[in-house]
Amino acid sequence: QDTFKIQTQRAFLDVYLADGSNVRLDIQTSDTAERILEVTLCKMGLSRDLIKYFSLFFFQDHEDGVLSVVKKVAEFELPYVSLQSMKDLHCKLGIRKWYMDPSLDTLLMDCSASLNLLYMQAIQEVKRNWVKPTEGQMQELEFLQRNANKAKFLELIRKMQFYGYIRLDPCICDYPEEGCSADICVGNNEINCCIKLPTNQTKEVSFKINRLRSWQVASLGATKDGEEDTLELRFEYNDSGTWQWITLYTKQAFVLSSCLKKMISEQMMKAA
Repeated sequence: QDTFKIQTQRAFLDVYLADGSNVRLDIQTSDTAERILEVTLCKMGLSRDLIKYFSLFFFQDHEDGVLSVVKKVAEFELPYVSLQSMKDLHCKLGIRKWYMDPSLDTLLMDCSASLNLLYMQAIQEVKRNWVKPTEGQMQELEFLQRNANKAKFLELIRKMQFYGYIRLDPCICDYPEEGCSADICVGNNEINCCIKLPTNQTKEVSFKINRLRSWQVASLGATKDGEEDTLELRFEYNDSGTWQWITLYTKQAFVLSSCLKKMISEQMMKAA
């Protein structure tokens, strides 16, 4: 607040849902993300014990239809202040489910508010081609959507590749060699990369979370135009018995890091 000279006062804040609608809140500029998430979800009728399965995210909704998840909002963060500091990025504040294991959907199906949130996000993933249904599955999804059968829709889409994954913007990686471009999505205990090789061939690689030992996020400094830092995420991976470092150059390195932490915590919960 001091940095951006924002005094504590009443303000309006829009929190967007996956279908493009929004909930307008009357807040204090000093309200934390934890407080804003709780108020928004309670206003929507969500059971309090299910709030932990959702989080706030900053995202960019581009004119060409591409949705970029910029970062997960930390619980202690002040979303109003953060939005002011990111004005040049034209970010919006939105709610998404916050777990990487699609089977956890079943814990939220009995609450109509959480069911609606999951359904809206699933529809968004289909429209943006984030999931990969077969032609037959797509026809069945369209039928269930026309009949507003949300529970059956979610039951079917859980079986589809990349459902519930967070998709990153195209980036550069050094695997299998320097300078390869890659489309990356992360979820269900993997980092999935569709890599374009220098020969113009594509190679799909799945880096499994249980073969990853550590990772680092670093800034490479501002870009030439000085607008924002270039980020990299390096992870140490066991490939056929040999440990090696793999680097992804992506502005969404912090999003990816948050996803890795979440997947590991979910694995530890299952093991316990």
